[in-house]
Amino acid sequence: MALPIVIIGTGLAGYNLAREFRQLDQDSELVLISRDGAEFYSKPLLSNALSQGLAVEQIMTSSAEHMAEQLQAKIYSETEVTAINPAEHWLEFAGQRLAYRKLVLALGAEPWIPPLQTEGLIEIHSVNDLPSYARLRQALPRQQRVLILGAGLIGCEIANDLLLAGHQALLVAPCAWPLPEQLPKLVATALQTALEAAGAKFYLNTSVQRISQQDSAYRAELANGQQLQVDTIITAAGLRPRTTLASQAGLVTAKGIVVNRQLQTSAPDIYALGDCVELEGLNLQYILPLMAEVRALAKTLAGQPTAVAYGPMPTVVKTPALPIVFAGRAPADAQWLVEGNAPHLNLQYREQQQLLAYVVTGERQRERLRLNRQLPFVLPALPEE
Repeated sequence: MALPIVIIGTGLAGYNLAREFRQLDQDSELVLISRDGAEFYSKPLLSNALSQGLAVEQIMTSSAEHMAEQLQAKIYSETEVTAINPAEHWLEFAGQRLAYRKLVLALGAEPWIPPLQTEGLIEIHSVNDLPSYARLRQALPRQQRVLILGAGLIGCEIANDLLLAGHQALLVAPCAWPLPEQLPKLVATALQTALEAAGAKFYLNTSVQRISQQDSAYRAELANGQQLQVDTIITAAGLRPRTTLASQAGLVTAKGIVVNRQLQTSAPDIYALGDCVELEGLNLQYILPLMAEVRALAKTLAGQPTAVAYGPMPTVVKTPALPIVFAGRAPADAQWLVEGNAPHLNLQYREQQQLLAYVVTGERQRERLRLNRQLPFVLPALPEE
């Protein structure tokens, strides 16, 4: 009897891969292993779930049992894989070993907490998965002063959601403006202005050095000497790919689990995809690259070796105070062509007339489809042999 294909992880990467694979192969044994309850839900919904008052049950679309039936798969929930043996093709969990034919690591990424000193019992929340959202929602029973560590994409989306839910949002970050890695200063400043108009407070060019418990609240001491009184703390300082399991198994890791264009790791018959991977130096923690990986790897697992390609990858910043879409890559000192006035802006970066990046805001978002067609692939398709 043929050994199973095993997927570790039941987030968007793991479950979408299983679905895509099942369309190509209805016969192979399929096993999924999840460190949480293995419920299926759309992670992007977490960015604006608080303001909509969504309970966990409303975000979850399918239980583990329903997914197992739909995928004709065996699903282990609340299960942590403790070891992988690439040479002998088995993995270990809950005191048992499971042999595999092909293994896929869809491990995701962990919220990163910046280094800081703490005094007392300090709970730092995140909004990275369904269990963490449930804990945060329980911690916000009434209007709260919420400290957000970070002012990047996740931090600004959470801040806007908190404001719409009636809370106060205080963002602390060492950067000079929000989303410094994704947005030029002009757009970032417009976003900051819009969020401040909605009630947010930004503390930039500084960091939280110490958090201490103060009755039922917290005192945050900043590097610039300011002190903030807050009720709840959320880290939104970025995500770090989960690589520990892979590195312990001897796989090559760097920023993420290193894979080739067919998403194979350094070990035969072990693949990886999603937020945990690094491909040609890229670790792209967005939906579009993930789905490109899903389609390619499903074919490879089904016996049709397929190299992944990343097309133009627009990213929507879910901040109703100032909706933004950006795509492409531009150097830090890029000279942007600016059309329009805030809050309705169209910024383009070109080299020799070739569009390489754009940012559109407000009503100018409607121009993104035209601009997407002009962008080069992030990772072009390989020539056919």
